[in-house]
This record gives sequence, structure tokens and C-alpha cells, in this order.
Amino acid sequence: MSDLTISENGLSMIASFESFEPKAYYCPAGVLTIGYGHTGTNAQGQELQEGDTVTPEQAKRLLYEDVLWAEDAVNEQRLHLTQNQFDALVSFVFNVGATAFAHSTLLKKLKSCDFEDAADEFLRWNKAGGKVLRGLTARREAERDLFLS
Repeated sequence: MSDLTISENGLSMIASFESFEPKAYYCPAGVLTIGYGHTGTNAQGQELQEGDTVTPEQAKRLLYEDVLWAEDAVNEQRLHLTQNQFDALVSFVFNVGATAFAHSTLLKKLKSCDFEDAADEFLRWNKAGGKVLRGLTARREAERDLFLS
């Protein structure tokens, strides 16, 4: 089985749920950030500085680099997935983290090839601080829909 990589469709879906900022800014945690939540370097690979800017195309490339760890986390599970299933899972893992995914009922159901019930598990991950968030609900519905398509 060969490892999959996220498609343009999957990357666009992730970008649609991340806010785009063309100019470097300090996020609430005080970290210099640009594009779709990218930190560390600018589009030229240099240390990110105040005043740096990024085009939407450059930001998408940085986002692709940022999701590589999520791709790896999904691929290391050695699941037999379609491209859409893979894209949905990369989006999910990018948002909730590899550890949460590794211990999730969603993954348990995938490993037992229960894809229909696994798809419904996306919808359970719509809370932060114990509260349902509209943005997370929309993201999980989009991930589920992509997973099932």
C-alpha cells in the first residue's frame, strides 16, 4: 500500500476553515503568524518578521507544508482509504491532533472497516471547552460529507 498525499480539494477544504491573513500578525498566544495559521517562516523560507506578507498561493503552499505531519499520522495507520476519505481524515487530524486521532473511536471503527459508523464519529468532535462551536460543527459536517463522497 502506498502512502497518500492530500489533494488540492482536501487542501482547499482545510483552507476554507482556517482564516487567511495576508500580513503577519500576532495570534492570541503571541506567536507571529501569517497566511492560514502558518508560523516560523515566511514564503521565502526565512524567519517570519512583522510586516511580512503572503499571497493566497504562497499561503496555500505553506499550509500544504504544515499539513504534512497530519498526512503522516493518517498514513501510519495503514488504512485502505479513498482519496476523499484520506483528505477528510487529514483535515480532522490537522485540527484535533495526532494523539486524539490515535485514541479515537473514529480510528477504531476505521480499523474494523466500519466506514459508515466511522463517518458519524466526525460529528462528535464539535466541542471546545465542553461547548458546541458552530465553526467546528460545520467543519465536522464537511469532513464527514467528504469522507462519504
